Amino acid sequence: MSTVTLSSANPTGLKVDAIVVATSADDTGPNLLPGAEPVDKALKGSLRDTLARLGATGKADEVVKLPTQGKTKAPVVVAVGTGSPGEPGTAGRREVLRRAAGTAARALSGTASAAFALPLEGDGDAAAVVEGVSLGVYSFDEYKTGDGTERLGAITVVGPGVKAKAVKDSVSRAEVVAAAVNRARDWVNTPPRDLFPKSFAETSTKLAKGTKLNVEVLDEKALARGGYGGLIGVGQGSDNPPRLIRMSYRPARAKKHVVLVGKGITFDTGGISLKSSEGMQTMKSDMGGAAAVVAAMLAVAELAPRVAVTAYAAMAENMPSGKAQRPSDVITIYGGKTVEVLNTDAEGRLVMADALARSGEDEPDLIIDVATLTGAAVVALGTRVAGIMANNDELLRTVYSAAERSGEQMWPLPLPSDLREKLDSQVADIANIGDRNGGALQAGLFLKEFVPAGVDWAHLDIAGPAFNETAAFGYTPKGATGTAVRTLVQIIDDVADGRA
Repeated sequence: MSTVTLSSANPTGLKVDAIVVATSADDTGPNLLPGAEPVDKALKGSLRDTLARLGATGKADEVVKLPTQGKTKAPVVVAVGTGSPGEPGTAGRREVLRRAAGTAARALSGTASAAFALPLEGDGDAAAVVEGVSLGVYSFDEYKTGDGTERLGAITVVGPGVKAKAVKDSVSRAEVVAAAVNRARDWVNTPPRDLFPKSFAETSTKLAKGTKLNVEVLDEKALARGGYGGLIGVGQGSDNPPRLIRMSYRPARAKKHVVLVGKGITFDTGGISLKSSEGMQTMKSDMGGAAAVVAAMLAVAELAPRVAVTAYAAMAENMPSGKAQRPSDVITIYGGKTVEVLNTDAEGRLVMADALARSGEDEPDLIIDVATLTGAAVVALGTRVAGIMANNDELLRTVYSAAERSGEQMWPLPLPSDLREKLDSQVADIANIGDRNGGALQAGLFLKEFVPAGVDWAHLDIAGPAFNETAAFGYTPKGATGTAVRTLVQIIDDVADGRA
């Protein structure tokens, strides 16, 4: 992560390698946004015309570099586009700042230092810039030989009032949250031969040492004794046995208790219902939900909100073998409800069911689960938007608001009661799949069956945005994205502040 300095100085006098300014787009070409004035003045008012001559338009993700020819201490000005303001679907102002900062940070890889003179208005704007840079400079080099990817070094965020305590506090929070997102990205990017249920449990336990978190790990023997039939059933085909990780944070005088549940399929072949080879290529990402909740817990331990939080990471590897569960097997979920397994590739909901049912013993006020659960969610919402489902409309709005403020694209989906009959089984309490129509919604209805009675619950299906198979954009790299970490931390903050 780049080192961060806050400054209210004129950026043209800073000894940095580049100054980043922002532009927007309209019919006349690029427009300079607030923060660029000192640079434009140093360049005798020519910045906009020069950018236009270089082909700049101000569109989002556009980066244009030009030399300052000694007119500023920085040898280069970097103009990053933010798009056309006010267009339908345009992100909020702070998310625009995050994306612009991330785009510029990627373009400045290998640069020692840069000043970001972007339009800052409120206390959280500098934090948005820092978060965008911290997420944008991410790269996963663990398995590459040589020196690895060169990243942007030190950054200075320039703007009026940035040294105020409120700004510094918001920047510190942004650094913690961005580090948690990048940690989740690392886990999801790690090859499955090195990250499996036991190794993830060991890593989580090690990282929690010395923090305010308590960790309990149930191995395959404890899971069998405890009646966790979902985890045992999904994991029985693998030589890497399942684990259930329980992390808890208990501050003094906490009045609310939030439970997080994450799907942790460290690799998903589909089991006996085998996926195609192409369908398996990104299945190391099927533990993105577990990565998100554990990373969020590490952030919570550092940020110390006054709310109790418990996280469950339900970890298994779904493999085909002579020991694997079969279509038409019946398993018993924690608490006693039976499930007919009609498709072993609908396995995530089985391990999640165990954790959801177990969470009732914690007497939570709110449960949020996160899972790369269904391809149907990708068909419905695409690869950049997660789905939100909830057992009450107020919570649906609360989660949507938290996601929007944190910069993560999510969209509310319904849980139609008439679809529940699709999950009826002739031999068990419920089947793990219905038909193809409304598959994401049926998966949500399945999970709802295991939510403790009377508890507010929301389900985040992050199958689309958890792993980016296209080129990097904004602050989002190719590969693991760390989706849901920021939303989870924001929800917990909202609960602590009485807003949720």
